[in-house]
Amino acid sequence: MKTMILCGGYGTRIRDVSDDMPKPMITIGGFPILWHIMKYYATSGHREFVLCLGYKSHVVKDFFLNYKARMADFTISLDGTQPIRYHNDLSEADWIVTCVETGLNAMTGARVRRARNYVAGEENFMLTYGDGVGDIDIDNLIRFHLSHKRILTITGVRPPGRFGEVQGDITGRVTQFNEKPQSISGIISGGYMVCRKELFDYLEDRDDLVLEKAPMENLVKDGQMMMYEHPGFWQPMDTYRDYKLLNEIYDQDRAPWVIW
Repeated sequence: MKTMILCGGYGTRIRDVSDDMPKPMITIGGFPILWHIMKYYATSGHREFVLCLGYKSHVVKDFFLNYKARMADFTISLDGTQPIRYHNDLSEADWIVTCVETGLNAMTGARVRRARNYVAGEENFMLTYGDGVGDIDIDNLIRFHLSHKRILTITGVRPPGRFGEVQGDITGRVTQFNEKPQSISGIISGGYMVCRKELFDYLEDRDDLVLEKAPMENLVKDGQMMMYEHPGFWQPMDTYRDYKLLNEIYDQDRAPWVIW
């Protein structure tokens, strides 16, 4: 199953860490958080990625265009008479990464809509944000999604507040979605979504389309949104404090998402 990752936002709340790169490229332990997310999906066998780019997209593109040179040992003849020789294999060699220009000012719904061609032919695909890590059980998440046959499954988590909050009934069907509300249940949307192709029926191609607004609200009204509750670790990189926390966890070998 392909994984679409939203990587195009400005990341204004974390500019004090870096203002010359998109937020998904800010590092944990020397590697972009985007790379950590992709590595986590890859450990569950999902190695095809569609990256929805916008702000400073060239930084993401350059990272993957020069990936082997960044990650492997190599020998180069500086006069160009010999081809570059790489001395070790990469565990990521079987990744397939598609970089999609979805617009500098596009909101989340618009980015997903504009990347639809790269998941064409897929009955289901995964979708997440490029700035949050966790130890979600991807296999169980997919099984849950396939079992209920509705259009969208989101992962409900219990981190610090300030994100979109969801309520669900005992079957997991989402009954209410609020973008950054006062707390109603303590469960928020943590990304790590699974979508049926019918999601695109709810998306218009306009820059200001926010996935978490009208599309999700309409999915809830139509009874087409379900929640997979994740009681374990989840942490976004939204602020400088988050950046410090994630790097401390990683440096102390306590990162729950590092299972590779």
